[in-house]
Order: sequence, then structure tokens, then C-alpha cells
Amino acid sequence: MCRIGAIKSSEYFHPSKTLELMRSQQKGHDNSGFAFVMQDLGGIFEPYKDLPLLSMACTDKGIRIAEDILHSIGFTRLLQWTPDINKNAKGLQISPMPNYVFEVFNYPKLYKYATKEEKEELLVDTRLQLRRALEVEDEGYVYSFWHDVLMLKEIGNPKDIGTYFGLHTPNNDFVSKIITVQCRQNTNYDIVRYAAHPFFLQGYTVLANGENTFYEKNKNFQKNLHKGYIGFESDSQCFLYTLHYVNKILKWPLKYYKHVITPLEYDEMLKRSDSEVLLRIKASLAHLEINGPNTIIGVTPDGTLFVTCDSKKLRPVVVGHDDKTVIITSEVTGINEVLPNRKNETDIYPNEREMVIVGGDLKVERWQQ
Repeated sequence: MCRIGAIKSSEYFHPSKTLELMRSQQKGHDNSGFAFVMQDLGGIFEPYKDLPLLSMACTDKGIRIAEDILHSIGFTRLLQWTPDINKNAKGLQISPMPNYVFEVFNYPKLYKYATKEEKEELLVDTRLQLRRALEVEDEGYVYSFWHDVLMLKEIGNPKDIGTYFGLHTPNNDFVSKIITVQCRQNTNYDIVRYAAHPFFLQGYTVLANGENTFYEKNKNFQKNLHKGYIGFESDSQCFLYTLHYVNKILKWPLKYYKHVITPLEYDEMLKRSDSEVLLRIKASLAHLEINGPNTIIGVTPDGTLFVTCDSKKLRPVVVGHDDKTVIITSEVTGINEVLPNRKNETDIYPNEREMVIVGGDLKVERWQQ
């Protein structure tokens, strides 16, 4: 079973908080990996919020391949940041890549007057081109190429990964206001860095605890819907692609994501005033329904954080908060570590027919399906 978490705060915080969040939940994961997505960045990245940031792990040859591609397109590098890697630490359970690349780029000159949509398409196309080029000889992994987003995925013991990357000691350079995190590699299938949660596409982030037994049905439907729906190294990637399709492509309100993945029973739909809409969703997007035990945490491009569960609520999750921070995670012990002085009676244990949504003002809302 996985352990997942998300922290959203009105103040910038360091990824060390995510290690604290997961520390007490260690019995619920198998020390096979640690990965996170940082959004709404501060510190050294704060001046570059509107510019694309490349997150990549690769070989020396992989760096040269990526640099050649980016240069040929017209991207120019503005900032390069490297974590303080502790290569001399002994006995660490970790399988690191030779290089970790976190670089901010200026858009090509031809895109000076491009629209937001044109720039977004360029970033998606470039990430896919980089991924294809690096996959030929397994020279690296491109996790994201997007503005105001940084990703790291690693194989090994989360505590040791934190030691290797210097993540146990907070600093003001490497901070953000939203971090999603998971402590476990994708051990249901082959261990591939791309398969580690969280998953990211065009400002959307998803991570999950559980299984999707409708994986094949979802995948076969999704793989022809959008050029970014690739890989499918994990059954949970389908949760991301459905979120992106519903909210980004179809432009439906976020609440319909729940109606797509876990629709109501027919007799329940018929009793509602919006039954016609729900029946149309059921008929047209039946291949995006999910099944199996799972809890899904997601982030949308505007920074909205949410959590929802399967229709039987077979995986644990809890939401805790104080005036400055909201945390969603698998076990309340994790929240106790990070927010020990909160009002515990305000904790929320989402049920099987609701979404808990956290907006930009940190207001926690419970939307009932």
C-alpha cells in the first residue's frame, strides 16, 4: 500500500516538511522510493514564475542530448540549480542517476508575442521530444518542463534519499507553497522512475494510493485523446489523464471529475435535477470510470488542491489544517507531526461520495456528489 500526502500553505516551506509528514507513516510503505512535485515556487525560483523550468535526471550524454534539442528550438538558459548532493554518505539505499538538472529557460524569440496556449503547446511538445530522445539509449528522464513547477523522483529509502539530496535541513532557497509527495515506487509493475507518483501534465498533478482495476479500459480510451497521454507505466496515471481531459480539454468544472470517475448509480441519477447531464456523462465517458480501492489527491493549474476516494472508500485519507496550512495525507499521524497544535476536531475524513477542495485562500470545502 502507498502513502501519499500534500501540503498547501500561505507561506513558503521547504520539502523537509514532506519528509516529516511521511516519517510516522513509514510502516505503510516499503522504502522503495520517494517523489514530489513542488508548485508555486519561492526562493531562487520565485523571480521566474512565468518561465519554464526543466526537471530532469540523466547521464552525461543525456545532458548533451537535451541541450542540443533545447538550443535547436531556441530556448536560452537563465538559471541552473543543482541540489547539494551528498555523494560521500555511506550505506544509503538509493539508486541515483549521474545528474539532476533543474534549469529555467527563456522562451524562443519567435514566441515573444505568442499566446498562453501557444506557449503551453510548445512546452508539451518539447518535453515529449526530450523524452523520446533520451529513451533511445536510456539516457535520462524528463519529469516536467513547465513554469513554476519542479519535480524529483528517486528510487530507494525515502530517508536516505533525503540525506542524499540534503532535504532534511530546511533553507530559504528551495521552497514552495504546494508540495505533493509519495513514499513508494511503482512496485506493482517494473520499477521505472516515470512510474513513481506524483504524475504531472500541463499544470495538473495527481497521486494516488490504491489500484485501478479498469486500467486497460482507461488506457485504451485515453491514448488517442491527447498527445500527452503517454507512458502508462502505472495504472494511476489514468487518474491524471482523466482530470486533464475533463478540466483542461473539455473545460468542465472540477466537480464533474468525480462524476466521471465514480458515477452515481442509475437510480440515484434519475432522482436528481441534473439527471440529464449525469446520464450524458455516464454514456459518453464510461471508459474513464475507475474501479478498485483508491484515494486520489490532485492539484489544478490555479493551485486548487483536492482529494477524492473510490465509491466504497477502501483507502484511508484525512485532511487537517490550521490558519496557514492544509495537509492531506493517508494517516493522521503524519498531520500530527507537522501540525501538532491544530484543532483536531476540525479534521476531515472524506467519504466515498465527496470531494474535499482547498482553494487559493486555503478555505476547505466539502463538495457532496
